[in-house]
Amino acid sequence: MKKFTLLALGLLSYQLSAQTVLFDSTAMKLTEAGASHLAQLPLHCITQVLPNKPNHTYEFEADMSLTPQQLHPSFYGCLDWHSSVHGHWMLVRLLKMYPNLSEQKAIREVLNTSFQAEKLQAEAAYFDKYKIAKGFERTYGWAWLLKLDEELQAWNDPQAKQWHQNLKPLTAKILTLWKNFLPKQTYPNRTGVHPNTAFGLVFALDYARSVKDTEFEALIIQRSKDYYLANKNAPAIQEPDGTDFLSPSLEVCDLMRRVLSPKEFLTWFNQYMPAEGLDNVMKLPFVSDRTDYSIVHLDGLALSRAWCMKGIASALPEKDKRRKKLLASAQEHLSKTLPQVAGGNYGGEHWLASFAVYALSVD
Repeated sequence: MKKFTLLALGLLSYQLSAQTVLFDSTAMKLTEAGASHLAQLPLHCITQVLPNKPNHTYEFEADMSLTPQQLHPSFYGCLDWHSSVHGHWMLVRLLKMYPNLSEQKAIREVLNTSFQAEKLQAEAAYFDKYKIAKGFERTYGWAWLLKLDEELQAWNDPQAKQWHQNLKPLTAKILTLWKNFLPKQTYPNRTGVHPNTAFGLVFALDYARSVKDTEFEALIIQRSKDYYLANKNAPAIQEPDGTDFLSPSLEVCDLMRRVLSPKEFLTWFNQYMPAEGLDNVMKLPFVSDRTDYSIVHLDGLALSRAWCMKGIASALPEKDKRRKKLLASAQEHLSKTLPQVAGGNYGGEHWLASFAVYALSVD
């Protein structure tokens, strides 16, 4: 795993800059220079209002003049709510990794502004103010909000503790929405975009285990088995769709490796993932136009595939031949895609850095 990470990150360093080492080849992790490079992207967009895709359903005529910032005082930038949320997660993550990052003052100022108690209370109230809002950002945005809270609650920093405290009303609301929705979600969403059920459950399960919410954990495990345990012969040969940023088949595998024991997972994986389907999803997606806000999703697909393949490989036996193939493919996906994260187009720059940081965080 370490050798694979070193090669992928070394390629990124070379392609982005001949002078600046963005990744430490000895420690095999993101360097401060690399963290600074990626931090610029959410720092730039978190307070950028336009362009904006609010995904708001108007129920009152008086609300039709509301701006994105009035609807969502904390998470109004980065084009859409969920991208703003995971942009905040990424800044928290980088600041935890590098407390003395050159951007640390700017990051803390941005986070402190977003994490004001009254703003987060308004974010929580949004879900009750509008009848249809109970489905707002379900479940992709919900998942990233829990990932953000998970990151904050595990950070022993005085300011972060206050931010975590301020976030509690919104976290509680999201948890209630999750717990009310899962028992009545009869069928999973197998799409390669935001509503993908498996992706949401991965982050929700990580959160439940982190905060020791055993009731939520048990619900997620049961629903995961309800949805996917009996599944066989995933149609991975048909992936990807033209705007995917998640692999429907690999996301299910990434979830089930968390739900099942290693022995159970191997049995399930052998029945679920056909050899030709696995070979297909290990092929690097081709991105024809990174200025197109939908086509550039395929860069995100490459990054999310990488973290899924790394995770799946870690759950397979050491001598399983697929393990080596998965790691080699993850290496290619990362090394070819990471240089595109800051490509000079807002369609990718408002969100891809978060995917990059998460992909580099998976062991």
